[in-house]
Amino acid sequence: MTETTWTLNLLGCWQLRRLGQPVRVGSRQRRLITALALLGPRPRMAIAGLLWPDSDDRQAAASMRVALWHVAHELPGLLRDVEDPLTLGPAVAVDFHILQHSLSFAQGEPVPLEDLRTGELLPGWYEDWVIDEQERFRHLRVIALDRAAERALAAGDAETAETAAMAAANLEPLRESSMILLVRAELAAGNINGAQRSYRRFRSLCQDTFGQEPGFQLGQLMRSELQARVSALSAS
Repeated sequence: MTETTWTLNLLGCWQLRRLGQPVRVGSRQRRLITALALLGPRPRMAIAGLLWPDSDDRQAAASMRVALWHVAHELPGLLRDVEDPLTLGPAVAVDFHILQHSLSFAQGEPVPLEDLRTGELLPGWYEDWVIDEQERFRHLRVIALDRAAERALAAGDAETAETAAMAAANLEPLRESSMILLVRAELAAGNINGAQRSYRRFRSLCQDTFGQEPGFQLGQLMRSELQARVSALSAS
C-alpha cells in the first residue's frame, strides 16, 4: 500500500500539505492540480484547453508546460508523470474523493453529519468545469442529508433530524422532500411555530418561482397538524 505523502483539501479552503505541512502553490499550478483531482486522468491538451479557454492551442500548450514544470520540480510525486494522460500520483490523498466515495457507495456506517453540512466543494471557484462538479456533489450531499434526517426520525431523534433536514433545505431550497423532512422534524420536536414558518417560506418560494402551491404531501402534513391542534383545543 502506497504511503500518503501529499494531502489535498478541496472541501472548504483549498490547501495542499506535504507530510502534514502546508505547501504554497502558485495559481496556475493550483488550477492544474484541482482539475486533475476533480476530473481524473486527462490528456495534456484537454486540460490545457479547459484551463486556458481564451488562449489558442499554442498559448495554452505553453501555459501547460510552465505549470507542469513547476509542479514536477516543486511538488515531486504529486503527479504520476508529466506525459499523457496526466493524473495525480498514488501518494496523494484528496478529501473530496474520500467523502464522495462515502456518499456514492453509502453502506455500513453513515457519513458524519458535520461532514455533510460543511463539506462545500471549492467555495469561491466559479469556472464552469468547477461549477458542474459543485452542483453534482451538492446533490449527493442533499441526498445523504435527507437519509440522515429519515434515520434520525425513525430513531426518535428529532433534533438531529431537524439539523440534517435544514442543511439539505439550505442547499436545495426548492427540494420538497427535504422540506417535508424538516417540517416533520420540527413537528416531532414540538416546534409547531417553526414548522409553520418553514412551510410558509417554502410556499412563498414555490409561488414566486413556479407560480404554484407546494405538492399535496406537504400541504396535507400541515393540514393534519392544524386539524390535530383544533381537536386538542376542542377537547380541552
